[in-house]
Amino acid sequence: MTALSDLILKTMATQAFRVAAASAAAFLVVATLIVGTLFWQTNTLLTDHVVDELRGEAAELSQEAAGLDPVAFAERIRLRSRTAGTSLYFLADPSGRRLAGNLETVPSEIAGSHTGGVFRYRRDGDAAGTDRLGVAMPVAIGAGVTLVIGRDIDDQLALAAQIKRTFLWGFGALALAAVIAGLWAGRSVLRRIDLINATTRSIMAGDLSRRVPVTGSADELDELSQSLNGMLDRIEQLMNGLREVSDNIAHDLKTPLNRLRNGAEAALRESRGADGYREGLESTIEKADDLIKTFNALLLIARLEAGVVEESAEVFDLGRLVRDVAELYEPVAEEAGLALAIETGDGIEIRANRQLVGQAVANLADNAIKYSARVEHGPVPPVITVKAIARNGAAEISVADRGPGIEAKDRDRALRRFVRLEKSRTQPGTGLGLSLVAAVARLHNGAVALEDNDPGLKVVLTLPRRA
Repeated sequence: MTALSDLILKTMATQAFRVAAASAAAFLVVATLIVGTLFWQTNTLLTDHVVDELRGEAAELSQEAAGLDPVAFAERIRLRSRTAGTSLYFLADPSGRRLAGNLETVPSEIAGSHTGGVFRYRRDGDAAGTDRLGVAMPVAIGAGVTLVIGRDIDDQLALAAQIKRTFLWGFGALALAAVIAGLWAGRSVLRRIDLINATTRSIMAGDLSRRVPVTGSADELDELSQSLNGMLDRIEQLMNGLREVSDNIAHDLKTPLNRLRNGAEAALRESRGADGYREGLESTIEKADDLIKTFNALLLIARLEAGVVEESAEVFDLGRLVRDVAELYEPVAEEAGLALAIETGDGIEIRANRQLVGQAVANLADNAIKYSARVEHGPVPPVITVKAIARNGAAEISVADRGPGIEAKDRDRALRRFVRLEKSRTQPGTGLGLSLVAAVARLHNGAVALEDNDPGLKVVLTLPRRA
């Protein structure tokens, strides 16, 4: 029983139970006011009906008494008294002797009253202690004669009491149902929250693959679970990325740092004079610049993923930006024995960070030139195509090269930081070019796709158009 009572107390402490209990309490209060008002008005109407009926009969009997002799009037009251129903009568002569009626005497509650009132009486044949309730009023008919008329309201009051008991039982049943419904709702919510808590505890213990169960009911807890799962997916992605970055930093930056140290050590060891030292320092500076570029790219990607550049967004023509950036790489392409084709549309306006989008286009153009130049071609120079078009309500930037391309199984991995495919590890580079493009796409709610250019690689960067 202790476990059950603890469970009930825990359930009653839930927000769902409190909301259900508060709603039921508010409903009961409103229902009580409405039913109480209806009951009071119904009772008032019934009472007014009885009083009006008595007044009408009193006026009628006053007229009859004026037109009949006392004996005939007494006979008339006697006949009325014999009729089954709720009518009550008492007729007495000036000495107080009863002449007719079904009341034994004038009720003490209304004796001497000119307006009448409520009284208790006992019908003929009723046992002791079975008094009934009636309402009566005196009728002035003159000549010292006493006439009291009334109505039995005991059945009416019994009906009212039965209605009251029915409403009370109904309210009690409703309150009990509300408590049960609140316990059920609270327990249902508590069960779902326990699942969420169990999942979060597993995640805190190190199992980042766990996700909050979704029941498919599409309620607010399902929406919360889906949001939490999306957040957990992002956290897992970032943690995996951090783990991968750490591994790749150890793998890819260790070699340049060793080369930098070895070069400096060799410059100190070899006695070649000022020219030798100068050459060693220049080589060291060049290698240090490469390392600085790598870390600057890492910092930029971190800023992009943190979303801290939203305030610098502006509206601009994407086609013009892509054309300006691509034209800067035309001499580089010609020097590498390549041709650069630029195809951009007009009026493609987007709201984004101009510098970041330009950096993404520059990275794509630089990668396309670098990898296309490493492949043997015929006498006709291969063409690198840079496009900016509007498609399906979005802005699309594509750069297609004629290089070795990327196999389909490696394309998702190629968008991660520091990832360099095995055949590219012997070439200079940091493995951050495509990851920066992917970060720019995520920041602007866009997407990056790597496609086969047959031969070569086609990178498509999709950004939302200005609303």
